[in-house]
Amino acid sequence: MKVGIELLELAGATAARSIFVVGTGRNVGKTTVVRALYAAAYNAGLRTAMASLNPKHRLWLRPGTFFVTARGALARSPATTIHALSKLQSPAGALLYARVASTGLYELIGPSTASGVHEVVERLHSQSELAIIDGAVDRVAALSGSEGAVIVACGAAASATLQEEVDEIAALVGRLQMPMFDDSAAFVDVRGALTASQIATFLAAREARQIVVRDPTQLALTGKAATQALERLKIRCRRPLRVIAATIASHGPERSFEPQNFARAVAAATGLPAYDVFAGARAA
Repeated sequence: MKVGIELLELAGATAARSIFVVGTGRNVGKTTVVRALYAAAYNAGLRTAMASLNPKHRLWLRPGTFFVTARGALARSPATTIHALSKLQSPAGALLYARVASTGLYELIGPSTASGVHEVVERLHSQSELAIIDGAVDRVAALSGSEGAVIVACGAAASATLQEEVDEIAALVGRLQMPMFDDSAAFVDVRGALTASQIATFLAAREARQIVVRDPTQLALTGKAATQALERLKIRCRRPLRVIAATIASHGPERSFEPQNFARAVAAATGLPAYDVFAGARAA
């Protein structure tokens, strides 16, 4: 199975112009997912743009690909065409936009602020048919309310047991898939993050109205705490996200999970198509 192609088709079915890959932790296969998506998009002839919000992310890119990086990270070789300099900063310095002229290994570096991510996404859209972004959960709000899709990666490196990691991705997906609020029904508007103490207050008051936040990242809870809050309260958002798939990395530095069982458990817990990108398989 060509997992990259199938993931690309899922995104295409939603008319997504951006695909944001996030994970439950480090070393859960995000880069492998990004590479598979990029290969599928490039081979399909799509004008593709690439970005990473992680430091020192290196990818093998082919001619015509548009990307963002820090000015100091752009090597003289392989050849690139600089498109524009940005006022945005990263931990590695000022950012710029460029297009690949010669195939090679490129270092991708993204902005250090959420507002910077919005600008980068807009610039990538202006120069491509599809932007693929190796992201971070706290920055995924840049896609909310836009033509974007989210893929969530999980893996054995992020949790001590298979069930713990399944619970973690189920909670993350549940949070990211927070429904849009209904403005015809009663609601309480929350400015900023919805914290654990606020949730405790709402629960004690047996709040039955919608509790509305700007976007899913404003729920300041993770894991089972987030799952329980979403089950017990009507937490809604103004700018929803679209999560289209989950992926697994069954091997980590310290432990491994049985791949097929892991993929099936993730699919069942999230209600999403679940893929083992390393094995090129979808959960049966």
